[in-house]
Amino acid sequence: MKKRNQFLNAVKIPLLAILCSLIVGGIIIAVTGSNPFKAYYALLQGSGLAPKTSYANHKSMLTDFFSFVNYFTPMIFAALAVAVALRAGLFNIGVSGQMLAAGFTATVIVGYSDLNAFLAKPLVLLVGMLVGGIAGALIGFLKYRFNINEVVSSIMLNYIFQYTISFFINTYFVDPVSRQSREISGAARLTLMDTAIGNQKIDIPLGIIFAILAVILVWFLFEKTKLGYELKAVGYSGSAARYAGIQVGKCMVTSMTFSGILAGLAGVTYYLGYMGSIQPKVLLSTGFDAIAVSLLGNNNPFGIIFSTVLISLIGKGSTYMKSMANVDSEIASVITGIILLFSACNVYIKWKLEKQKREKNMKSGKEEK
Repeated sequence: MKKRNQFLNAVKIPLLAILCSLIVGGIIIAVTGSNPFKAYYALLQGSGLAPKTSYANHKSMLTDFFSFVNYFTPMIFAALAVAVALRAGLFNIGVSGQMLAAGFTATVIVGYSDLNAFLAKPLVLLVGMLVGGIAGALIGFLKYRFNINEVVSSIMLNYIFQYTISFFINTYFVDPVSRQSREISGAARLTLMDTAIGNQKIDIPLGIIFAILAVILVWFLFEKTKLGYELKAVGYSGSAARYAGIQVGKCMVTSMTFSGILAGLAGVTYYLGYMGSIQPKVLLSTGFDAIAVSLLGNNNPFGIIFSTVLISLIGKGSTYMKSMANVDSEIASVITGIILLFSACNVYIKWKLEKQKREKNMKSGKEEK
């Protein structure tokens, strides 16, 4: 019964936060002179979750939906990376840098090679996992061996990756027209672009398959393994975990390694999947947004799927919302910020609900007497 109540609270509290934020967002949209219901429906249309009034050639609601899935797939990996680190009480704010390092390395090694798709696509994933894992392990090692705060070291690595990789792209791999890195080969790309299905051309993201597998594996790690229990113990109290015989340093390094591996997968599914190239001197906001997405999902792997879809829906559909409902796309960012603000109040909401429950139980107990 206790576990059931905990599960209901874990679902109920984020849903309440989302509902409140959507109401506040609707009020803001109404104040600007637009119809909030039309605006929210336009968000669904722009993400392929509702039909548009008309479509271009070879396009349909299905093509929009697959484009949306391609858009949010890297975010699932990035949010899982944050969740794994938080499980051990660590804050991986370097997900964007790890994504960039993994994406660039896989681009140079595999993306510009002549390998066929059968070899190139698995190799892209392996390179991404390896590079991301090494970057994450380095942060964990610095925390364990020298007690360097992981926030500081991950931020510094973000800058190192950003400007070092920018130098190599601009020097050796730049496309003179787009001013981004050269396009990778189709064989190495993790999204099957413009795949003809009937009379439609659909972008099929292969990464979503691995994202769902990653969600299941992370859940299994958290709930069914000794390592998951140790990470949770370290996250609650490192000193108590050490007293219980748990190797705290090993857990820190292991947690950040797994976090980096997931960040690496986020990087390759973005740069070698959704985009196909890398823009120099730009550090993606995905790694930072993933922190909020993970918290909104209550750091639960399955909850992360729903929070990812919600936040990505607002970002993806904002352009269509502007054209159809005359709502500035910046309002979408405001709505996202409100959602995250309310989700940050989860602890207070949980305390309030528990307080009401205790008062109700006390009242019923007095009436029985």
